[in-house]
Amino acid sequence: MSQLQAAVEGAIKGYQDPYLGSDLITADALKSLQVDGSRVEVQFSLPYPSEFLKTGVEQMLQVAIENVDGIDSAHVLIDWYVEPHKAHENLASINNVKNIIAVASGKGGVGKSTTSVNLALALAADGARVGLLDADIYGPSVAMLLGVQDGVRPETVDDKFFKPVIAHGVQSMSMAYLITENTPMVWRGPMVSGALQQLITQTLWDDLDYLVIDMPPGTGDIQLTLSQKVPVSASVVVTTPQDVALLDAKKGIEMFRKVNIPVLGVVENMSIHVCGSCGHAEHIFGEGGGERIAQEFDTKLLGSLPLSKYVREQSDSGLPVVADEPTSNIANMYRNVARNVAVALSRLPSQAVPEIQISDD
Repeated sequence: MSQLQAAVEGAIKGYQDPYLGSDLITADALKSLQVDGSRVEVQFSLPYPSEFLKTGVEQMLQVAIENVDGIDSAHVLIDWYVEPHKAHENLASINNVKNIIAVASGKGGVGKSTTSVNLALALAADGARVGLLDADIYGPSVAMLLGVQDGVRPETVDDKFFKPVIAHGVQSMSMAYLITENTPMVWRGPMVSGALQQLITQTLWDDLDYLVIDMPPGTGDIQLTLSQKVPVSASVVVTTPQDVALLDAKKGIEMFRKVNIPVLGVVENMSIHVCGSCGHAEHIFGEGGGERIAQEFDTKLLGSLPLSKYVREQSDSGLPVVADEPTSNIANMYRNVARNVAVALSRLPSQAVPEIQISDD
């Protein structure tokens, strides 16, 4: 290696990727580096969707390289990719779906559906092709959160398959598209499990990098069906900082571990409230709960999100904050969570775990 190339690599190592947690050379993202006299051409490939970030990073690296003595010009190119993962090799993959991420909570009322919707939108905003499945058969809410009007029905193909409903650039499917908003689902567990399998396997997903599944709260039939019948890649657990929510979140983490589905980490929702009048910040539901549960279960705190009237108003109006105000502070928080999820998923081992066995003990 020439002295000049070593200096260029040193300049590149000065940039630390905030999601990979290292410089791009150490992260094995450098694909080519050519030094031709005083000109440099360098290419990187990141293992997570980064369309929103890459132009800024390219410019920073270009400036850093051109500041090296002996270099007059630099051309930096960054692309990205998404590798497929699934927890159970014995389960057949879903057509045109690389990764399935289950977003769950131990109890209701922690903002799981709002988090699922904005997570999906944030991944899509970074360039990924994303689908969103509402697995809450009894109380579907994704359609409302995406602003899909009641009465919208998915197109059918050969009277057997559904085309997903597109909203804000995300492919979506929900039981809400098949019933009216006033129709109660008075079904027993096996019927619900069968409906979930149909929604997943009979939807013609179009070349997805990620299928985000908004799970119902708890650890019941749907969760077991998902773990036994669907090739889930990994899970994310949403909680609030209060003790009762953390207690149920622990059960959610333990459930996924028992059925051998990796837990990428914890999202702490409603972590802090900032008064809209005076700006006073207060931890209404407690402080640091997400970090404590992440440490206890040797997983990661993927991000903390505020208790926000604005998020609630946007969700109720069918204009999720990431789609409606993509450069806002809260939207950037969701983007941060989404990138942490994508990087954590990219680091999972490629080999599958053994087939799961559910027992009564």
